[in-house]
Amino acid sequence: MTERIQVNAASRDDAPDLPSWVGEDTVTYAAAGVDTAEGARAVDAIKDAVHSTYRDEVVGDIGGFGGLFSIAAAKGMEDPLLVSGTDGVGTKLQVARLAGKHDTVGIDLVAMCANDILATGAEPLFFLDYIAVGKLQAESVAEVVAGIAEGCRQAGCALIGGEMAEHPGVMEPTDYDLSGFCVGVVDRGAMLGPDNVREGDVLLGLASSGLHSNGYSLARKVCVEGRTHYELRLARPELGGGCVEEALLEPTRIYVRQVRAAIDACPGAVHAFAHITGGGITENLNRALPETVDALVEVGTWEMAPIIPFVCRAARLDETEALKTFNMGLGGVLIVDAQQADAVASALQDQGETVYRVGTVVPGSGDVRYSDIEKLFPELPTQVQDAPAEVQERTTNRDTFYEED
Repeated sequence: MTERIQVNAASRDDAPDLPSWVGEDTVTYAAAGVDTAEGARAVDAIKDAVHSTYRDEVVGDIGGFGGLFSIAAAKGMEDPLLVSGTDGVGTKLQVARLAGKHDTVGIDLVAMCANDILATGAEPLFFLDYIAVGKLQAESVAEVVAGIAEGCRQAGCALIGGEMAEHPGVMEPTDYDLSGFCVGVVDRGAMLGPDNVREGDVLLGLASSGLHSNGYSLARKVCVEGRTHYELRLARPELGGGCVEEALLEPTRIYVRQVRAAIDACPGAVHAFAHITGGGITENLNRALPETVDALVEVGTWEMAPIIPFVCRAARLDETEALKTFNMGLGGVLIVDAQQADAVASALQDQGETVYRVGTVVPGSGDVRYSDIEKLFPELPTQVQDAPAEVQERTTNRDTFYEED
């Protein structure tokens, strides 16, 4: 017969500690790390911001189990289609945490969703958010939601609901993550997309404000990791007098009002729209093309925010890699009828948009090609030095942004 051996786990050197609740008479939700009272206070703190986004179609108020929105706007359409999109902000949130500035990442969240559904020609109607935090603090959440509300106002959509989830034990107390969900409507006959694009069409680029919300894992690696707060917050001539931290947190531009105004002003002229996000121009503009044509992009025909070549230089990216990583100064590209390109550009400019004529549609197989690619990077006054090994030395000599070998 096999002898049974009893092992007392508590006597082992590597035994886990007893659970924190052992010895307690009652374990409440708050004791477990979730404060529902603070959650209620957070809802009260965001009400004004949410109400500022409401459209006439909003029914009811926040606090219910579901957001209500009338679809009366679709009554005049022949074949209305609902268009939905979801996205997040990604690791740009880490820069926001480092800077202690959280009022702009909400704009990024709305932009990533609203610009995506705009690619169909849709009008964004309403938006919902999901905020996950390690430890809920009403003031901090209100700051984030204020940014979301600002993004919704820019996009013309209503913030009709969302969720705030506290995740103790899963996330650090200061950690948070954002997700967004946008729904819009478009008449099927007025949709933008590859089926409308033809040889000879013109590419109109819309200026970006910087990196927008893509490529931040790379940008943080080469511009944030190992840097002191002094380095990140010093004014730099190569950034036009701004600092790295501010440039990285510049919010994503929202193109909804400008593009839809151009569509209305020039019926049938706008054939497609590409939102330039992760994958850069190379891997987003092709999504707006049929398989019978290519987009020939003329490099050097637009300008870019200084932070873009600054990051590319720090990462030592060549032109090809840069064009498939960052937006490189173009947050969106419209493909328009050549005969009406000037009219579309004028309509966009009337809305305050910066527009560049950046290329044409040529015979091909659905790819993005470039001419004059060597013109991508302008010359910048940079000083490249070996990085000091010690943080103290770097802090002492903090007037130089060091590029690592």
